[in-house]
Formats: sequence, C-alpha cells, structure tokens
Amino acid sequence: MAFGTSAGYGNLPSGNFTPEIFSQKVLKFFRRASVVEDITNTDYAGEIENFGDTVRIIKEPVITVSSYSRGSVINAQDLADDQITMVVDQANAFSFKIDDIEERQSHINFEALSTSSGAFALKRRYDANILDIMATDAGLTGESGATTAQISGIGTLGSALDIGGATTPGDTAVNTMLKMAESLDNQSVPEENRWFVAPPSFYKHLFSAGAKFAEVQVTGDATSPLRNGLVSLGNIAGFQCYKSTALVSNGGTDQVTLTGLATDGSENVLLGGHMSSTATASHIAKTEVVRSTETFSDIVRGLHVFGRKVLRPEAIVRAVVSLD
Repeated sequence: MAFGTSAGYGNLPSGNFTPEIFSQKVLKFFRRASVVEDITNTDYAGEIENFGDTVRIIKEPVITVSSYSRGSVINAQDLADDQITMVVDQANAFSFKIDDIEERQSHINFEALSTSSGAFALKRRYDANILDIMATDAGLTGESGATTAQISGIGTLGSALDIGGATTPGDTAVNTMLKMAESLDNQSVPEENRWFVAPPSFYKHLFSAGAKFAEVQVTGDATSPLRNGLVSLGNIAGFQCYKSTALVSNGGTDQVTLTGLATDGSENVLLGGHMSSTATASHIAKTEVVRSTETFSDIVRGLHVFGRKVLRPEAIVRAVVSLD
C-alpha cells in the first residue's frame, strides 16, 4: 500500500512511502549490520511472522558407533526426534515523525536516512539482548545434562582477568583467546564456524601483541595480518572475530546486563562459541505510516519481533576481563 504525499513531501521517492518496501530495506540493513545475525543459526527466520509465533527445532540426534567384527549382527539405532521450542516473545519498536515543513525545506532523503538509522538502532538493541542470554547460558549445561567445566584463567564474575594492566597486554589477550579455544576443544565443538566477540577496546590490546600475534598457529594461516601491514578482524586462534559495544559494561544503554557483572567499566565480557550454539529468528512484523493528530507531520513506526534460544550452552565460552 502506497501512501499519497501531501504538499512538502517531494523528497520521498515518487511522492510515495511504501511501508512494505521500507521494512524490507530496514531488515536488509539490519542483517548486514548485526553481529548476532552472523554468529547464530538463523535458518528459522522465515518461519515467523508475528509476536507469539512458535518454532519447533528438532535436536540433532546423537549417533552411536559400535565395534564390528566379521559376521556380527548390527542393530539399527532408533533416532530420537526430540524437539526444542523457540518462542517469538521479544519485541522492539521504532517511531519517528517526518515534519511537513522540514521535509519541504530539506534536500535530505528522509526515507534513506531513516532506513539506515532505524536498522542500526534495532541492531544495537537486538545484539545486546541476544549476547546477554548467550553470556548468561555460556557453558552451563551440555547436551548430556552435566555441568560443563570451562577452562580456568580467563576471568570470572567478581574476579576479572586484568588484560589492560598486564605487563604485556597483547600477549595476555592472545593467550585468553587460545584458552577459550581450548575450552571449546575440550567440549568437542567443531572448529569450523567458530566465532569470537569482544568490546572494541580488546582489539587495541590484541593488536599490540607483536611477535605473538604473528605466529602462524595464532592467525591460522601462513600470512600474519602484521606481515602485510593490514590489521583486520579475520581468523585468530580459530575464531572469526567480531567487535560489539554490547559487551562493554559501563552503565550505558544497549549493553549486556549479566547478573553479577560490574557496571562501572571494570568488567567486560568476551564470548567465543560456535554458530550452532544459539538459534535466532527475527522479523519486522509491522511498519505503518499514520498522520499525527498533534502536528503537521507523518509518523512512521515499526515493530521488530524476534525469538532466541541457546541450544548448546557447552558450545559457548565466556571470559570476564578488565581492559583499562
């Protein structure tokens, strides 16, 4: 449905604002910007439309391997079809006004500007929400039901590992990532599709590691980022690396709210894991334009709904560190 334009709406394409097209653009920008969209299983995104929808996920069956000798009878295993339910029970909304006079006098395309701005605002809130539940559930219980013991020496709530104050912060940062990788190794987590997320300030220390950072076993290939002069968030210690301000804990907005985590900036969270650890599904369920009853303006508002479920807590490892 296209909305006709009153006088002063020449900046909107062809004088029309189409909510369906706008929501598609916002979702496209959002998915390109979101860290969580890259590190979680998003296969179920197409199965949701509205708040309250339920997605049923079939758990990956555990195949039993037995010894075989010539002439032995092989008994076929019945595969369990256990289900995990993910409910779309989270929602965020945006709403902004396009003033008639401002629109007429401005050369700015408000539709294009609001598309990217809205997408990044959704991304910040969405990433913080998902990373928070991942940090909370990290390593708690494996599929066997047993508590997963994460490797020591990477900091815990109330006892952060001091990276910023270390004698060699860069080496400490690298060693922390290697220990987190070891923790996943101990849980037989596949090396392919591993990810690592940290606050931006973590990489300041990581890239100061010098010779340690240049080691082939750390960068995972024969060419260190430092050797060719490029410093990129590529594959380090087997992780595809990302940065997110959601893992900063200084009392700001759109940050993880992990119970017991200091909010004065003295403790920050590092997360490492595998893409299969968490399932997410998000959708912009509604975008509409309504005329303001109080001002000469149009109000554009949208509803972003999503669900999230940690499927394999043993495939997530959490470190708590001090970076300043």
